[in-house]
Amino acid sequence: MRDKATLVLLVRHGLTPTTGVKLPGRAPGLSLSDEGQRQAEAAAARIGALGSVAAVYASPLERARETALPIARARHLAVRIERGLLELDIGDLTGLSLKRAHRRPEWAIIQRNPSGFRFPGGESFPEMQTRITSTIHALVERHRGQTIVAVSHADPIKAAIAQALGTPLDLFQRIAIAPASISAVVYRPHGPAVLTVNSVDGDLARLVGKP
Repeated sequence: MRDKATLVLLVRHGLTPTTGVKLPGRAPGLSLSDEGQRQAEAAAARIGALGSVAAVYASPLERARETALPIARARHLAVRIERGLLELDIGDLTGLSLKRAHRRPEWAIIQRNPSGFRFPGGESFPEMQTRITSTIHALVERHRGQTIVAVSHADPIKAAIAQALGTPLDLFQRIAIAPASISAVVYRPHGPAVLTVNSVDGDLARLVGKP
């Protein structure tokens, strides 16, 4: 079984009232908007075309759990909470508007040299990447030869995709991960293969080669 490939579907949570407006970080109490709920249902329907899904995991934050719920419900599964899928801890910048964030001197470092930046009171980007990739590795080991869903956040998903592609962390901001998008990575013993990134519509089964 250990030589079997595991398909991991990395799903970003759907839209919230602050998406594109604020940096919510790990602040609790932020739920999906009505459009975000619709996006979550649409993602569940797309994943439904893939056949068997062994497990649905989610970050503990409300917006991730609410996105995971229709995916799990369609498979008669429970949402399994996994702290390793949490959003990047942005510490003192939590709740800051994007407009104000763009004016801060450290914003250029965050965009161009994230490997050298730690959020005051929070995580560094390398710590976040190590956390998300270690979590995915553990899930893959737990579900060898199966398909699983992991609902997380934009930066952790971008970091996981960058690692799978062999892309330096300082270039990971070039990867786009839209709300409720699905990225698919197959993990084999000899290494990962990225099947699709930031997929928001269309036949997911065709994209990942599943019947």
